[in-house]
Amino acid sequence: MERSIERLPNDGDIRDLMGLRTVAATVLVAFFIGTFALVGATTRPIGSGTAGVLAEVGAWLVTSVAAIALIRAPGDPLGRSVTAGVAAAGPLATVLVLLVVDDPFVRVLTFWPLSATTALCTYLCVRGRTLVAWASMLVAILVAGVWAIGVGQGFGYGISISLINLAPLLMSSFFAVTIRPAAREIYLLQGAGTEAAAAEAARRAALEERDRQLGRLDDRARPLLERLVDAAPLSTGEQDECGLVEARLRDSLRAPTFDVRSVADAARQARSRGVEVILLDDRGLAGADDEVRDRVIGGAVTALTSARTGTVTIRILPPRRRVLATVLQVTDDDVVREEYDDRGLLISAD
Repeated sequence: MERSIERLPNDGDIRDLMGLRTVAATVLVAFFIGTFALVGATTRPIGSGTAGVLAEVGAWLVTSVAAIALIRAPGDPLGRSVTAGVAAAGPLATVLVLLVVDDPFVRVLTFWPLSATTALCTYLCVRGRTLVAWASMLVAILVAGVWAIGVGQGFGYGISISLINLAPLLMSSFFAVTIRPAAREIYLLQGAGTEAAAAEAARRAALEERDRQLGRLDDRARPLLERLVDAAPLSTGEQDECGLVEARLRDSLRAPTFDVRSVADAARQARSRGVEVILLDDRGLAGADDEVRDRVIGGAVTALTSARTGTVTIRILPPRRRVLATVLQVTDDDVVREEYDDRGLLISAD
């Protein structure tokens, strides 16, 4: 049984393997709560009065809370404090109900806390607490034996009406010994598969990016490279075109966020007017919403379109800065600096 408490990997939880996070598990717990509420209400000993009502309600409450904790509490194995609470719930419910039962020949359903204890202990095994589950079940059986002595039937009678509850616990213990170690292997294989898939996705992304860059280079640079093969000297217009293509390729490497048609066209037009354009990207927009990205790109296009002379430097700052992006326009007689916050909104213009 010691193997049953073997800890699963940090990213694995037996609740996922057993479906304890699903709607079906929640419905099952709801049936557990509803069933024992009905049983408790219909089997309350006649003549027990208010004490009987309080005992049944108290027993029902502690077992219900324990059942909810078994599927809601995180961690594997189940946390010690939650384990202690669940383990105590069954014996406590048994004590509460048997305190108001003085007739040993009542209906079997009157001893419903023993069945509730069995259910709780079964799932304690599932949650990696087999030894504690057995301790809880044995304490509940001991309570039944002591009660039997009190009503004059002897310790053996109390044990005899309780032993049937050990069968489900034996099966859950077998599960804990066999399936939980297998669950560890399942999660390890799952993790290896996830890592392999991530590596393959990264490889494919790298290949796609390479193909995209090669296609871009082919579209932009090939005509000029073919022209350079000719012996005839380049015209002034062709030399200017070479400079513009080189600047566009440099922008795509230094500022991939700005590698969109709107910015590229605006930068090309600004450079054609004699404006020096510098685009820098320190990844501050990585993971940003499309709306934020569009605002920053829109601000860059506006700055490039309005520039007539001088230098325009547009930079996306590193992540977790107060300012997300800056636009610096420098001319012979003026310097204008604009700053954009993490929402992509203009916050200052000096």
